[in-house]
Amino acid sequence: MSEFRKAKTRIRVSSGESVRIMRELQELSQNQLAEAAGIPQSTISAIERERINLGVERAKVLARALKCHPAVLVFPGWDASAESAA
Repeated sequence: MSEFRKAKTRIRVSSGESVRIMRELQELSQNQLAEAAGIPQSTISAIERERINLGVERAKVLARALKCHPAVLVFPGWDASAESAA
């Protein structure tokens, strides 16, 4: 155990970046995600560029379309082991 090295710091990801990452991992264009979620493509673009807030309701809709939990989009950098939810 004397050779234990602390892991590098995780990168910080914003909500908009999280939406983009999840979309790209599923090989979806903004237009395809917009159609699946029923949200205008311009809104998805603005979310990804952090021009407008994601918000809980949009996160729910996008999470359904991206087949992930809304927390993945709303709290992408949250470390459960280091932070308390209460």
